[in-house]
Amino acid sequence: MRFLALVAVIAAVVSFLGAWALVLLSRRFKLYPGIRDRDVHTRPTPRLGGIAIVTGVLIGTLAASQISWFAPIFTDPWPVIAIAAAALIMLAIGVVDDFLDLDWITKLAGQLLIAGFLAWSGVQIVSLPVGPGEGISVLSPTQSLIITILAVVLVMNAVNFIDGLDGLVAGVTLIAGGVFFAYSYILAITTSQSAFNLASMIMAVLLGATLGFLPFNWHPAKIFMGDGGALVIGMLMAVSTVTVTGQIEPASIGTSQFLPAFIPLTLPFAVLIVPLLDFGLAVLRRLRAGKSPFSADRMHLHHRLLDMGHSHFHAVLIFYAWTAVIAIGTLAFMFVDWRLAVGGIAGGLIVCAIVTLAPLSRRKRVESAAQRDPYPDENLARYDPLDAAAPAIDREPDPRDAPIAQPTKETRPT
Repeated sequence: MRFLALVAVIAAVVSFLGAWALVLLSRRFKLYPGIRDRDVHTRPTPRLGGIAIVTGVLIGTLAASQISWFAPIFTDPWPVIAIAAAALIMLAIGVVDDFLDLDWITKLAGQLLIAGFLAWSGVQIVSLPVGPGEGISVLSPTQSLIITILAVVLVMNAVNFIDGLDGLVAGVTLIAGGVFFAYSYILAITTSQSAFNLASMIMAVLLGATLGFLPFNWHPAKIFMGDGGALVIGMLMAVSTVTVTGQIEPASIGTSQFLPAFIPLTLPFAVLIVPLLDFGLAVLRRLRAGKSPFSADRMHLHHRLLDMGHSHFHAVLIFYAWTAVIAIGTLAFMFVDWRLAVGGIAGGLIVCAIVTLAPLSRRKRVESAAQRDPYPDENLARYDPLDAAAPAIDREPDPRDAPIAQPTKETRPT
């Protein structure tokens, strides 16, 4: 564990220093794009944070290659080289998109090529825990290629879709990635499979790089990770999952050892349920409107939370809470009775739902107060239920606390 912690600290320091340098350079040379209609921020902010994150990941990986404890991972260095090359290419595509706003076909083509390159390099899903006999189905090369590409592209875009609030993707990555790291580390110390060690190393350097970047990305953000950072984070999350099963020889181990390897395959989808839900809703919404599923809009879940009345800070914390409940609850199945795990998840989800919907109850109260006021003024008029406008932030004063205007001789009814 201490060696994993060491490479994580190295990645964090490099990412922190890189983000600091990028903030200074961006201000000096005005390296930031304009504000788009769908953006939440109101001042131009650089989107080059992905460079710092990827640099931290690569330096952390390079440091690991010089530590003997990681030697089994680098016995065959090609998968690690392929992952590093894919991260650099994805970063380049994301940075170009942040400045030139590439069309969705170009971005999707790049993602498919990168996912295909990873699969061709051996980072792929070779079997699934379903089927006759021992319940293990070894996939054909074509099936393995298709499923791996779809999984990598899906997670990349799901993470990128929620990158709309300061610190949102970084925090969700720390929570979801932390849970996945814990599971992969448990597998690494209880089995002799090097794939689990590779997954642990990838997550360690990713968590460190993300943690080092977060201070500059916390609200109000000094720098954004941009598409380059979000897409690379999604790719590494997917790759670390695929790596766990992609390098296992099904014939060499029994079912009792093999089936646990597939829990990390479902775990990232469980802990990323919020971004995956946002991704699915966005695709359906845009297809119904006759648009490209990758066209931009301002109807993501984080936009809806803001429109409901949550502040920027509260909306981010709500995303954290949903992710933590599902992620930690999923991991709890390893340590406690399934009934306790289910109960914990259910209780957590109920609390999250109450907190998420709280502004709607407040809005109903102020609308009711506006209707009961016999002499509403202009400030209360916009809380009428026929008015589509909602409070911009939850710190806005409650209209019920405002002094009621007293009728004058001109307005007093006769």
